[in-house]
Amino acid sequence: MAEIYDAKSYNPLSSAGYLLNRVRTELLTALDRELAPLDVTAAQYAIMVHLAHDMADSAAGLCKGIAYDPGAMTRMIDRLEAKKLIRRVRCPNDRRAINLELTNEGKAAVPQMKEAVVGVLNRFLRGFSKTEARQLEELLKRMLANA
Repeated sequence: MAEIYDAKSYNPLSSAGYLLNRVRTELLTALDRELAPLDVTAAQYAIMVHLAHDMADSAAGLCKGIAYDPGAMTRMIDRLEAKKLIRRVRCPNDRRAINLELTNEGKAAVPQMKEAVVGVLNRFLRGFSKTEARQLEELLKRMLANA
């Protein structure tokens, strides 16, 4: 299969990497703005949704799934715990391990957060058909599989 880019004709400002990074930056900024009334950032929302959907149950699992360093993750968990949205719980099978779970307040907040996130995503996808949006998702999944 032929290579997509070559060094001679490569234009970084129109490359997939640059454009993905710009979309990510704009998306996170918009999410932060929409989630601000809920006193949550986009990064904190990512933690909450991972816990809500059982994609992780520990700081280490979150670091792996969200690609944050452990120090930053610990500080975000501390902030969410101070807001009473998550709690640390000793693992019953291994008292050295600490699991994370949503509090009742956290469980109640997740649907509101999802509404804000859906609004932002729909705004970013304005003008796309549902078919195009699904195609974009599939293309991004292929890129991730190639990583």
